[in-house]
Amino acid sequence: MKKKETDNFEKKILRLEEISDLLEAEDTQLEDAIALFEEGIELSQDCLTTLKNAELKITELKKKIDSISLEGKEPSKK
Repeated sequence: MKKKETDNFEKKILRLEEISDLLEAEDTQLEDAIALFEEGIELSQDCLTTLKNAELKITELKKKIDSISLEGKEPSKK
């Protein structure tokens, strides 16, 4: 992930924590709670997409490392 994407991801996680706290507060009005819940769902989906993309990137990098490792080995002699 690029630095900007990481910062954005971190901000979304922090906002999700804030939303969670607000939803747990007894003084949150129903309409506000619904809006917060909706925002939380959208942020969760964005974060999940970011994590899936990161997982794909890591998988690609592992394959690249494996191919480099295999190319560098000499065939075994028996």
